[in-house]
Amino acid sequence: MTITKGERRTLRSRLKRLAHEMGKFGTVGAFGFLVNVAVFNLCIHTLQLAPVRSGVIATAVAICTNYLGNRYWTYRHTDKSRMRREATLFLLFSGVGMVIENGVLALSHYGFGFTSPLADNIAKNIVGLGLATAFRFWSYRTWVFRSGRGEGTSRTGRTGPGSGSSAGAGRLFGLTAQEEREDRRPLLK
Repeated sequence: MTITKGERRTLRSRLKRLAHEMGKFGTVGAFGFLVNVAVFNLCIHTLQLAPVRSGVIATAVAICTNYLGNRYWTYRHTDKSRMRREATLFLLFSGVGMVIENGVLALSHYGFGFTSPLADNIAKNIVGLGLATAFRFWSYRTWVFRSGRGEGTSRTGRTGPGSGSSAGAGRLFGLTAQEEREDRRPLLK
C-alpha cells in the first residue's frame, strides 16, 4: 500500500493544524498551570488549608482561567451556537480532570504518606496534572469545542451528521475547500 502525494500533503496539513492547536492549548494550559500552582501554594502555605482542599480550590480557579483561554483563543473558530452545552461539557470534563489531578495528590499524601510540600507539588502539579491534561485535551477537542463540521444543514436542506455546515471555520486558517471539509478529529482516534 503506497501513499499518494496528495495523501501525504493532506496528512502533513492535518498534522500542522494539530500542532498549531496543541501549541495554543499548551499556552493556555501553561498559564492555567501557573495559576494552579500559585493558588495551590497560597492555600497551603498562607491559608493553612489541607492539601486536597487546596488542590480542589486551585484547580477550580485554573478551570475558569482555562475555559476563557480555550473558548476565546484556542478554539475561537469552532461552533458557538451551543455555548450552554459547551460550558456544561467543559465543566463535566474539567471535573473529571480535577478528580484525576487531586486523586493522585490524595493517593500520594494520604495513601503513600508523602506529606512534604515538594511531594504534594510533584503529585498534584506534575503527575496528576500531566494525566489530567492529556484527558482534557482529548475530551475538549472531541466533545466540547466542536467545529460544527458534520453537523448542521447542507445545501440540500438535510440536517444532522454529514450534512457539512462548517460556518466558515476553515477560512480563519486560510484552508482550501478540500481541507475545510476534512474533520480534524480522526488524527487522535
